[in-house]
Amino acid sequence: METPALFSRNHKVIARQYFWLSLVAAIAAVALSIVMRFHLSHPGTDSAIAPEDYLAVMTLHGTLMVFFVLTVAPQNAFGNLVLPLQLGAREMAFPTLNMLSFWLTAASLAVIVASYFAPGGGPISGWTAYPPLSAVGAVAGPGQGTGQTLWLVGIAIFSVASLMSSVNFIATTLECLPMPVPLTCWNWFVSAILGLLAFSVLLPAAGLLLMDRLAGTSFFIPGGLLIGDTLIKQSGGSPLLWQHLFWFFGHPEVYIAILPGMGLISQILSNFSRRPVFGYPAMVASTLAIGFFGLLIWGHHMFISGLNPYSAIAFSVLTMVIAVPSSVKTLNWIATIWGGRLELTVPMLFALGFVSIFVTGGLSGIFLGQPVLDQYFHDTYFVVAHFHLIMGVASVFALFAGTHYWFPLLFGRMMNERLGKLHFYLTFLGAYAIFLPMHFLGFAGNPRRYAELTNFRFLMDLLPIHQSITHAAYFTAAAQLIFLANLAWSLFRGQPAPPNPWRSTFPEWPQQSSDTNLIGTKPELL
Repeated sequence: METPALFSRNHKVIARQYFWLSLVAAIAAVALSIVMRFHLSHPGTDSAIAPEDYLAVMTLHGTLMVFFVLTVAPQNAFGNLVLPLQLGAREMAFPTLNMLSFWLTAASLAVIVASYFAPGGGPISGWTAYPPLSAVGAVAGPGQGTGQTLWLVGIAIFSVASLMSSVNFIATTLECLPMPVPLTCWNWFVSAILGLLAFSVLLPAAGLLLMDRLAGTSFFIPGGLLIGDTLIKQSGGSPLLWQHLFWFFGHPEVYIAILPGMGLISQILSNFSRRPVFGYPAMVASTLAIGFFGLLIWGHHMFISGLNPYSAIAFSVLTMVIAVPSSVKTLNWIATIWGGRLELTVPMLFALGFVSIFVTGGLSGIFLGQPVLDQYFHDTYFVVAHFHLIMGVASVFALFAGTHYWFPLLFGRMMNERLGKLHFYLTFLGAYAIFLPMHFLGFAGNPRRYAELTNFRFLMDLLPIHQSITHAAYFTAAAQLIFLANLAWSLFRGQPAPPNPWRSTFPEWPQQSSDTNLIGTKPELL
């Protein structure tokens, strides 16, 4: 008896399921961001929402983007689709585990969304869920009751699904690993290792926080905690312990999101420059170095937490060190396209956009890596700008590039090039118009996470910048309708894709004898 397609163990079917799940999460996250921008730009109007509702919207937006878009789409959707094909495998190592991983991810999404509609309000702790307020339950106020508990349950389920997926990716790669392999495989492999180590920490951390909330323990609740007129009886824990555990996950999470995109960008730049990737050994070494150092620099998120100054110096130095392999990748990308026969297809445009935004976002990280400067910038919009550019927008550009590039493998049709190019140019301009001004808000000391700006005179002078950012957000969100229209049209009416539409020599595409030297080397040497 055949397994229904809904519960298929075929890696291509599961890739499509992950793709659609991430797309739904992305649409919801963008809609929530528009709600936040409208609220910030129209304070005091009848349409303004309560502060706790704003924080609940912010929490759901961040959770959907970080976990269900930036983690799921590049690794699980594209990785499931292409990794077996590039390694010459018939299937992922554990097909049943692959299927279970997807359905647990879908279940976690349902629980996270349910947390927003829970009695007592949705969780307001942000995607970091800092204790002690997140640890003491409803006594802490609106959004810290059932909604916060459901949020933690959803994160725990997602962690289990991610661990399953990581084991599958690692086993598939090690079982089939020929040498050398495309850089995409190396990046998925290192990202899976990071996922295995990072989510192995987040899962028990979420469990301990749930025990503080539900079982009367005190892992993260300090002694003498007074909330309002209520003295919390639990004592002896440390809120900083949660920060260490969370950021040991949270910083590798940045590279779990960006490394698959880096591998994809390397392939696309090579494909449409008609040249092999420049410095293949250096690119592999830089991927391994990013994975290694990415596990060691979680403390730079904690410079203002009272961290020992000597520890802060160590984390700062390591933060500067990890810029080296990232710079190696950037220089090699430039060297790859230098003198190449560039074809400005839609995937190529998004790949070039990725490089531009990655460099821009990375430059602001130099400031935040210095403990003295981070003391000022940490809780301002400067961090919002940096985080969104380097992890959010850059990764999303890689997702757009991958969607156009691998759409023929996903659905057997071609996406419309004209609509794709229009979508790229509008999104590229809109992304910079949104996030570059946020750096100036950070210089002015505009705190992040504030739901209301009108209570502070110095923030009122910044309202015109917020309004311009909001207009840019409207513009950019409207541009995504072009992508959705292109996606829907291409899915049903798009031009049927030829076997190798990009004339690629990479292993996932059928090869013809005339394709062998299209980019100056044989497929197995890419």
